[in-house]
Amino acid sequence: MSQVTFQDTKPFQLHDKDTGGSDVQIVRLTDRINYLTQHLATHTADHSTRRGLLKMVARRRKLLDYLKRTSEERYKGLLSSLQLRR
Repeated sequence: MSQVTFQDTKPFQLHDKDTGGSDVQIVRLTDRINYLTQHLATHTADHSTRRGLLKMVARRRKLLDYLKRTSEERYKGLLSSLQLRR
């Protein structure tokens, strides 16, 4: 089994103890979404994982919409650093 590496959340934290801010949640969801996308490329019949993936994508979309409403500068920075398109 290959080792899974996740992106460091330190650059996206607003302060040292920020573990649940919208920026950090979006980064962690993006990591999980990317991992599950690779998993589903191999395991095409895994429908329960596909459903979970779609729920994560919807949650990330809602968090991105919130971030765009509250701080467009952080929103644009996050999109560019995570290479997400909108």
